[in-house]
Amino acid sequence: MQQLTFTEENYVKAIYSVQHKNETGEVSVNEIAERLNTRPATVTDMLRKLSEKELINYEKYKKITLTESGSTVALMILRKHRLWETFLCDKLNFSWDEVHEVAEQLEHIRSPKLIDRLDAFLDYPKFDPHGDPIPNANGELPASKATLLSESKLNDKYKVVAVNDTSTAFLQQMERYGLNIGSEITVTERMPYDNSLLIRNKNGDEIQLSEKIAENILVV
Repeated sequence: MQQLTFTEENYVKAIYSVQHKNETGEVSVNEIAERLNTRPATVTDMLRKLSEKELINYEKYKKITLTESGSTVALMILRKHRLWETFLCDKLNFSWDEVHEVAEQLEHIRSPKLIDRLDAFLDYPKFDPHGDPIPNANGELPASKATLLSESKLNDKYKVVAVNDTSTAFLQQMERYGLNIGSEITVTERMPYDNSLLIRNKNGDEIQLSEKIAENILVV
């Protein structure tokens, strides 16, 4: 696998993330710029470099997709990032809202041997502290049957398995609600006015969640 700069790796990962959130599977320059908090002109310059390295399909004024090689690179970066997040939470007692920024630095470590040993040390976890799937050494993702809490049925019981929003603000809000990965909840009411939900945890406490929050929680 060709060696990339840290910046190039960040772009490949950002394109992968946006591409897999979009229904079309395509990405625009502005979406990448917004994701990386940079100018569209800067993005365009980097896209040319990634295209020359055959990591993306790119033509000016057209949407961008990763090539097969680009997807492989992205999955290996995500593998490192999510394993480091798991290590920081499980072994060093970081909270789930603290690990992302640290993992952003650690994900650029080059040694595949170190990452494989880290994976084994953690007993081959399938999901990170936010519930995101961890690619294995072959770049394969574990299957998930999770659905959005916002699409849940009344009076059914669910378990929180992942969150779409991993920002510090969102995760701290989850903590204030007493919700974490593994929390067991029942949806008791849906407010027709604003689609907010009333849920009950296993202790019997009732919590009202906005539609926006419910759209960022994944359950099974």
